[in-house]
Amino acid sequence: MEDRLRRIEERYDELQQEMLKPDVGKNPRHLAELAREASELEPLVTAIRRLRDLNRLIEEANDLTESESDPEMIELARAEVEDLTSQRDNVESEIRRMLVPKDPNDDRDVIVEIRAGTGGEEAALFAADLYRMYARYVESKGWKASLISANETGIGGFKEIIFEVQGKGAYSRLKYESGVHRVQRVPVTESQGRIHTSTATVAVLPKMDDVEVQINPEDIRIDVFRSTGPGGQSVNTTDSAVRVTHLPTGIVVSCQDGKSQLKNRAKALSVLRARLYAMEEERRRREVGEARLSQIGTGERSEKIRTYNFPQNRVTDHRTGKTLYRLQAILDGDLDEFIDELAAEDRARQLAEVEKSPA
Repeated sequence: MEDRLRRIEERYDELQQEMLKPDVGKNPRHLAELAREASELEPLVTAIRRLRDLNRLIEEANDLTESESDPEMIELARAEVEDLTSQRDNVESEIRRMLVPKDPNDDRDVIVEIRAGTGGEEAALFAADLYRMYARYVESKGWKASLISANETGIGGFKEIIFEVQGKGAYSRLKYESGVHRVQRVPVTESQGRIHTSTATVAVLPKMDDVEVQINPEDIRIDVFRSTGPGGQSVNTTDSAVRVTHLPTGIVVSCQDGKSQLKNRAKALSVLRARLYAMEEERRRREVGEARLSQIGTGERSEKIRTYNFPQNRVTDHRTGKTLYRLQAILDGDLDEFIDELAAEDRARQLAEVEKSPA
């Protein structure tokens, strides 16, 4: 840890010296790159130097308690050591937090895809419950949700629903919701009062723009058709719905929410870019040995991240083991307690990796 902090401080000093060189000043792009790196390191270097000052002051105060004969002065020195130690602990915690590399996608808008898994009509109804839960959570954060596409069932469920969330930090919070969600309850379609178990899958993808993920026009096929609602009835009389097929991967994205074919096309391409990015990220992680399950999995009951148990008014997150007995509040969007704990565990894991790394 100390070696890492020393190297960070040395790198910051090197950047400061480099930016003062006359030839660097003649290259605005290089100067901007150096300035950007220095700006990113500056808060951390400030904390490192503050930590060094505090350690020096603590050492001096401890020396005073050993060399001083006046009981009153010794007591004052001990009180100062206690105060300085508390400050040092806070600075050390802040340094650890800053050492964790920030996910470059954390501030991005997101595309959320919810699909009914095991459980037929009940799974589709649960998918609708999850959509409402996220819509309320988004509203509580002051973000904005906009529907991209929805495949509804006849009794108010969704076989699939895709929507975009716009808001600073949206991905940093919602990314922990990716996975299989399980519900245990008596379905409205159950006549004998038996509890059923159903699932729905959630995928949270960072939204990418067309510069970051480029799509070759020759690699896609675009079909247009008339929008349909539950049961297949036509929603409007124009071919406004759009289906985009990415030929190299076989990914198919449909959008029929809006009445504008152009807007539906743009939304479908946005979803396609997000899926292509997620696919490439998964490939890259596997190549460097970060084996992990995909976000969605197969939708089987065993692949679960959270269970919503209606008879017991209980919601359990299986990644942290946290259980809360206020199911309705959670379905109303009160997700922060779960997300805060997941984020804290994620930071702790990353910090442990940082401290083990020799770099």
